[in-house]
Amino acid sequence: MSAMDAATQAWLDQEDRYTVETIRKHGTYIQYVGGDGDLECAPFAYTVGLYGIGHPELVILGVRAETAAAVLNDLSGRIREGSDLVPGEILSFEAWQHRVRVEVVPNPGEIAFAANRFYERPDAFSVPLLQLTYDDVNGHFPDEAGCSIPVWIQPRPGQWRA
Repeated sequence: MSAMDAATQAWLDQEDRYTVETIRKHGTYIQYVGGDGDLECAPFAYTVGLYGIGHPELVILGVRAETAAAVLNDLSGRIREGSDLVPGEILSFEAWQHRVRVEVVPNPGEIAFAANRFYERPDAFSVPLLQLTYDDVNGHFPDEAGCSIPVWIQPRPGQWRA
């Protein structure tokens, strides 16, 4: 193994350990993928840990890390308390003015790399993923006429990848 391979493996081992510790402590780990210019879409965040309790993982795009964490932690808590999110369902929040619609992501293996690594699943047999699509300030979702959210900030499920 070369020095670079050993360093990469050591980093991955540390990431794996941190993911396990976070899930043990909080029930969910949130993987945030920031917009550094190399992505084909806006920044996004997704959960790791829900698949282990029989629920698809969740992803949200185009919001700051703090907002993503608040939304994903809120919904992860609801799921751990017994709720199941259903595609097409519209959810609201006490601390966030937007509603989200739950949508199936048809290409989770191109997005949920940390979750697939955690569950030791190849990308071709990825954990399932639900996209949390939020409305604009006028209550319009991205696939509705009059929505003010640019498509690159919140692309439709299946039309983006990490």
